[in-house]
Amino acid sequence: MIRDTLQQLWRALLAPRMLYGWRRGDGTWLAHTRISAATRIESPELLDVADHVYVGHFNLIDASGGLTLGEGCQITTHCAVLTHSSHQALRLAGRSYWGGADPPGYVRRATVVGAYSFIGAHSVIAPGSRIGRGVLVRAYSYVDGEVPDFAIVAGQPAVVVGDTREADRAWLEANPSGRADYDAWAGKR
Repeated sequence: MIRDTLQQLWRALLAPRMLYGWRRGDGTWLAHTRISAATRIESPELLDVADHVYVGHFNLIDASGGLTLGEGCQITTHCAVLTHSSHQALRLAGRSYWGGADPPGYVRRATVVGAYSFIGAHSVIAPGSRIGRGVLVRAYSYVDGEVPDFAIVAGQPAVVVGDTREADRAWLEANPSGRADYDAWAGKR
């Protein structure tokens, strides 16, 4: 009995936690943004995040090259959203890579995830990618480049396999009271 209680307490203390609220680099408090304590954020001062964002457990969020997460976007679990890459620079420069100011092949590009987009588990978003609004990135996808608004993408590399508006249409027809909220963000440019 005591052992079980101690094990439960131990698990409770070490379990990943969702942290409610986020202070953006400009000092703005985002009360509805939730980011897991088990997610690593590189260069949080360069993270331009909107409110109502959800970043789940065990992600790498690299904002070192500038990262924008639009309102309401969700990043599930075990994802990497990147703004830099050194894999080519390491191969090209070898040992001289360390300490070099601008190694050959080093990539640093701003990445954008649009409003109300969803990044599925175990996905990688490459540096410089621009994901539009209302996008669904399916689990285990590798996104490198532009993804148009409302696209459903899947694969490695990710390709467009559908349109989220088609899935949304059936729900909106069955629940017309939700139409105004949907149109309020989806109709924006």
